[in-house]
Order: sequence, then C-alpha cells, then structure tokens
Amino acid sequence: MSDDRDDEFREYVAARGPALLRAAAQLTGDRAEAEDLLQAALAKTYLAWDRIADRAAVDGYVRRAMANTHISAWRRRKFEVYPTDDLPDRPVDDTTGRTDLTDALGRALRRLPERQRTALFLRYYEDMSESEIADRLGVSVGTVKSTVSRAVARLRDDAAIAGLSAP
Repeated sequence: MSDDRDDEFREYVAARGPALLRAAAQLTGDRAEAEDLLQAALAKTYLAWDRIADRAAVDGYVRRAMANTHISAWRRRKFEVYPTDDLPDRPVDDTTGRTDLTDALGRALRRLPERQRTALFLRYYEDMSESEIADRLGVSVGTVKSTVSRAVARLRDDAAIAGLSAP
C-alpha cells in the first residue's frame, strides 16, 4: 500500500474504531475478545483495502469480517464444558432484571420520535460528534444538542424505565 492509502486506512480506523469495537463486543460479550476480533477483522480489511471501491461500504465489510471470524473461531473451539448427570451446586446469575430493563429501554426508544431516536443512535451508538450528526441530518449543531437533550430527558421520565433499575 502507498502512504496515502495507509493514511486513509489509519484515518478510517481512528474514526470508526470505537463504533466497530462496540459491534465486536456485542458479538463476543467480552471486551478483550472484542478487541482481538476487531483487530483480526481490521487486518483482513487492510489486506483488501485496495479492492474495496466503495468507501461507504467499509463498515459493512469490517462487520462481515468480524462475524465470519467469530463464527470460524466458535466452530474451532473445543468443548470446554462436557455434559454430565451431576448438576453443580453453584448459583447462577439471575439476568431477568437486566433483560427487563433492556426490554423496557427498547420499548421506550421506539416511543421516541424518529428524529430523536436517530440522533441518540448516532450520538451514543455510532459515537459521532454533534457536528458530524448535524452534517448527516442536515441540521444545525444546536438542533442536534437540543434533540439529544430532549430525547434523554424523555427516556429519564419514561415510567417503564423508572420502575426498573440495573442489577
């Protein structure tokens, strides 16, 4: 790769790395494994960088590489737990509280107007700056700030979420 393409790849990783790491964490459920998975996917993307003509499709390429890499690793993994007739006498974490909160949050997000939901997604999931969101949505930075602020306030006041707390 030439220096220009190396710089372009570095800029891509710097800009999109945090969002891609969150996607990897959702796949693996573990931060360290997510970092390893993202690194492997980015290495594959780097090798294919010249073949990716549409730079807008790079996120999809990296996400697909992460999914494929994760599935391949899962298939190669040996059984670490073997079936047995004896049940262990260990308590198991009750995740129903977390599940209830996740469900309530999902319903509350769906109740938000589309513009607020989109602004929240871009700000907190995609980790975009307010100016990037303003450019993407074609609005002013002030509009983005007020939209995100109102959306967060509505979520805080949502009765379904207020009755639940994370464990």
